[in-house]
Amino acid sequence: MTEFRRGEVRANGIRFATLEAGDGPLVLCLHGFPDHARSFRHQLPALAGAGYRAVAPFMRGYAPSQVPADGPYQSAVLANDGAALIDALGYREAVVFGHDWGAVAAYGVAIAAPERVTRLITAAVPHGPALPAALLSSYDQQRRSWYMFFFQSPLAEMAVAHDDFRFLARLWADWSPGWTLPADELAALKGTFRQPGVVAAALAYYRQTFDVNSQRPELAEMQQRLLSDPVTVPTLYLHGARDGCIGVELLDGMESLFPGGLETLVVPDAGHFLHQERPDVVNAKLLAFLAPLR
Repeated sequence: MTEFRRGEVRANGIRFATLEAGDGPLVLCLHGFPDHARSFRHQLPALAGAGYRAVAPFMRGYAPSQVPADGPYQSAVLANDGAALIDALGYREAVVFGHDWGAVAAYGVAIAAPERVTRLITAAVPHGPALPAALLSSYDQQRRSWYMFFFQSPLAEMAVAHDDFRFLARLWADWSPGWTLPADELAALKGTFRQPGVVAAALAYYRQTFDVNSQRPELAEMQQRLLSDPVTVPTLYLHGARDGCIGVELLDGMESLFPGGLETLVVPDAGHFLHQERPDVVNAKLLAFLAPLR
């Protein structure tokens, strides 16, 4: 199992643990669910080799980062975390690379503080109204997103943890059909979710999305902006052709929300965790996209 430098910073009021490689301009790598910082184990060395300092924090609520008992975990807070992490790591600006919930956070940083983001790279979750609309109107996406609705149930914590987190392994298999997360990486992932409070925190991301009353009133304006405001930062978007979580059809029309420019790559023979399944394709594309910065 590849090892990385470990670090710890305080940002937006909580403590974040990090994995990192390399030195140079910052590339901040934000993971999603059900995942952790090792999600970027293939990208950190590639970015380091290209002259960057690549840093992957464990997102808030994912140990060994702090697990704040009362949250908050709404997407506006995740965006603030991203901007605060750039500061805490000692930079004025950074490339931001987000997958799944990390993509949501990355869009938020680019919308709220575009001057802090030199390039944006996102994967597996498109920006804009397509996904919320599909949750109302598309049976295919409703079927893929069943877990979001299940997570509103008080039974969800027990179900996720049952039988040594078999639920998580099944999600990975459903979302990336035909690909298997290596056994040592699955064991490390389960180790993260076994830590006190992590399951409840991970589910709170979804619960606070659906429950407006649980969101911070002072963040209401920003929360609304993150749903539909354009992204002015040059952006690369990646999606697996076989993604079993978010339908590839939801990318249609996304370019209208990217006046700063949008490149899109649909990766063949890849599902939701495309950066782990096809690191050769993903790394080559992201390094080419970042080449003008060097």
